[in-house]
Amino acid sequence: MSKVVKCKTIDGKDVEFVDEIIAQGGMKDVYFAPDKSYVVGFYRDKQDAQAKDRLQMITGKYRESIFNNVGGDYWKNLLCWPSGMLEHEGRLGVVVPVYAKEFFFEHGSKNNDSLGIKGKEKEGKWFAASSLRNRFVDPRELGDWLTHLKMCVLLARATRRLHFAGLAHSDLSYKNVLVNPSRGGACVIDLDGLVVPGKYPPDVVGTPDFIAPEVVKTTHLAKNDPQRSLPRRETDLHALAVLIYMYLLYRHPLRGGKVHDMQDEQRDEALMMGERALFVENPTDASNRIRTKNAKPSELPWADTDKLPYMITGPYLAKCFKEAFVDGLHDPSKRPSASDWETALVKTVDLVQPCQNAACEQKWYVFDSSTKPKCPFCNTAFKGKLPVLNLYSSRKEGSFRSDNHRLMVWTGQSLFWWHANNLIVPNERLSGDQKSRVGYFVFHENKWWLVNERLADLRDVANKTDIPIGGKIELKHDQQILFARGDGGRLAIVQMVEA
Repeated sequence: MSKVVKCKTIDGKDVEFVDEIIAQGGMKDVYFAPDKSYVVGFYRDKQDAQAKDRLQMITGKYRESIFNNVGGDYWKNLLCWPSGMLEHEGRLGVVVPVYAKEFFFEHGSKNNDSLGIKGKEKEGKWFAASSLRNRFVDPRELGDWLTHLKMCVLLARATRRLHFAGLAHSDLSYKNVLVNPSRGGACVIDLDGLVVPGKYPPDVVGTPDFIAPEVVKTTHLAKNDPQRSLPRRETDLHALAVLIYMYLLYRHPLRGGKVHDMQDEQRDEALMMGERALFVENPTDASNRIRTKNAKPSELPWADTDKLPYMITGPYLAKCFKEAFVDGLHDPSKRPSASDWETALVKTVDLVQPCQNAACEQKWYVFDSSTKPKCPFCNTAFKGKLPVLNLYSSRKEGSFRSDNHRLMVWTGQSLFWWHANNLIVPNERLSGDQKSRVGYFVFHENKWWLVNERLADLRDVANKTDIPIGGKIELKHDQQILFARGDGGRLAIVQMVEA
């Protein structure tokens, strides 16, 4: 039986760990607490004074600024934040909470867990590449397209919070993000190496596939060379864009068919990811398109960018992908911020529609009313009539401006406070009351209805009729419905799509 070691963190809290290594990372040996509620990781190499200072700031001041402010509890499941620092027998250590249960494989891999991953951490790589998803992962672990969108919302939100605190992760990748596609969960890990620009430099350059082109291009230079690009906020934004692209389209945005050096594989890789990086869907240069004739069956249809182009993610995300991989690929200042991604993802969640094919693997898709609407994943055409609500908000009494935000209606779709008032933002600051729905939509006897549960101001504008709480209003083409009065109060104009 392994012995239990007792010690104290730098700030005097008691810590215990079982003297048996349970995991080894690139830099640390990891030990469980006796009750497995936390782990203690000890750095194998001696850490300098700066590393100690950084860790003390991360477990102290930075931790408090995130968790002791409004919405602090929200981050506990999303950021696996180190809670303490200790020194034991000459080694520097860090105390980190154990990941939530949802981030461990429940079902393992296909064929009676032939890979032995049951109970292991859900590293994002299993869900970000079509060949791994198709060949190895139990379908019950895969989730659907809507849960992947929700996962990406959380990832963008967590990155936004780090950046807002003046920190950069420096190694965002599917190794350092745990996900749960079956529920739409995400958790950013390995936060003990956070970068504070100008104060604490990065320990690592990042994980291949997620390192920004400017970093790859200058890795041969000395660390203190002014021309050398090191991980910082803008390089996080490249990694975040790659992660979102892979979680929604199951392919890498830069790994196409273009060969840069026939003789030297390493140089070819360095050019593909660095100096000559080119988006596989670049609109004006098709030379790096993925060659579908070389793709494995398990990579299709996702490797086929003609069949499943990035535009299927809808107008808001398509704009961000263009900014990230065309405008900002070699110009970091043009990359969308984590906040831009979060807003685009939240608005995209409002555009999705359930696929009418019960056997569709993705189950949801972004509804495009400009063409004949159909699910891009299984090609099932939409049949029926569907209300789309175009949202406008008041800047002053009686005058409304378009919010470039639409809400797709489906049976059971909920209406929330943030749909009714554009000053309410769906993020970590929502109060308990603001999280509850205020109404819902239902298709009954060939008519679409909005049932009012909590909106005191709901009004049919043309008929000048108020809809009381508990009442309902039928949705018709060109109808104007007022959700809320006053600043930010929203007006919806109904557009009926028939197919």
